[in-house]
Amino acid sequence: MPTGKLEVLLVSAKGLNDTDFFTKMDPYAIITCRTQEQKSNVAAGQGSSPEWNETFVFSVSGEVEELVIKIMDSDVISEDDFVGEAKIPRETLFVEGSIPPTPYNVVVNDEFCGEIKLGLQFIPEDTNEYHGEEENFGGWKESSY
Repeated sequence: MPTGKLEVLLVSAKGLNDTDFFTKMDPYAIITCRTQEQKSNVAAGQGSSPEWNETFVFSVSGEVEELVIKIMDSDVISEDDFVGEAKIPRETLFVEGSIPPTPYNVVVNDEFCGEIKLGLQFIPEDTNEYHGEEENFGGWKESSY
């Protein structure tokens, strides 16, 4: 399994099911990569088509099954509401290397409920410890024969 950094560009979402009845919802995203979890800013009052344009960086080492993006609606009076989630399989993350902002389906109970647009870039860790110039150990030109 590759080791390195995974950069996630959280761009926007559209067509989300609005969980608020009287006002526009205040969505945010929770991005999970294995045990690491990061939260976006709340897109206050942006309703079912929020824009974030935020970048998150995760350290990747070991087995990563998928990247999970959970969309929530921030509420002041009650608990935050679950809006939906998107799952991006690991093959997409490591085989491609870099994926421009692409829409992914947001689902609730296996039912489509909108799209979220993400850009992904995997930056492999440099496993070569030596960063200097190549040493010259000699060759036939340097030979004394």
